[in-house]
Amino acid sequence: MSEKLVVTFYFDLICPWCLIGKRHLRTALKLFRQRHPGVDIVIEWRSHMLLPGTPEHGIPYQEFYEQRLGGPAAVTARRAQVQDAARAAGIEIAFERIEVMPNTLAAHHLIDCAKECGSARQVDELIDRLFTAYFMDGLNIGDATVLTAIAANTGCPTSEIAACLESTQHQRRFFEKLAATANSQVSGVPFFVFNERLAISGAHPPQSLLAAMEQALQPASAIQPN
Repeated sequence: MSEKLVVTFYFDLICPWCLIGKRHLRTALKLFRQRHPGVDIVIEWRSHMLLPGTPEHGIPYQEFYEQRLGGPAAVTARRAQVQDAARAAGIEIAFERIEVMPNTLAAHHLIDCAKECGSARQVDELIDRLFTAYFMDGLNIGDATVLTAIAANTGCPTSEIAACLESTQHQRRFFEKLAATANSQVSGVPFFVFNERLAISGAHPPQSLLAAMEQALQPASAIQPN
């Protein structure tokens, strides 16, 4: 039986650190595959809504952050910090294009349906495209029309996705998973868990994630607590 690495990634689509963390994860996985070509890798995407009380139509983005951080100067300083970290990961975030802080419930529901109806590659691409739509293109990813177009461009089976989104049974399971995450040890995102026993919080660089992956392959007795 081959070795297996399960990477569980908790994220929200309005979190720039999650976008950075996902890019670092991609780099770390590439390095890991080069070192451990015989290990099977499974990525589990877990939705974690940071602002579940956001109105369905969203709220003004700039106003939200000015109130949250204490004014325009604080917002500018925080954005510069995030953009520096993003550029180090090869990402150019266009904060100036974002007008709406969206409610991400519908986007996470779409991802959950894609996990049931599409391939692992399609799910990964869908999440990438949702991040890009929001942080690079400034689109409102709480809008159903925007979400439909993004899903179609990933090659996901649109009719199956639509049926899943309308299924009350699936909606119930989806809300149960959201509730379970909200009540878990995860208090912020990005949050990584490797082989269900080694956890890392934050957008750590690829080498740190790689080290955690390799440590997670070791016997449980050899893992040092974080």
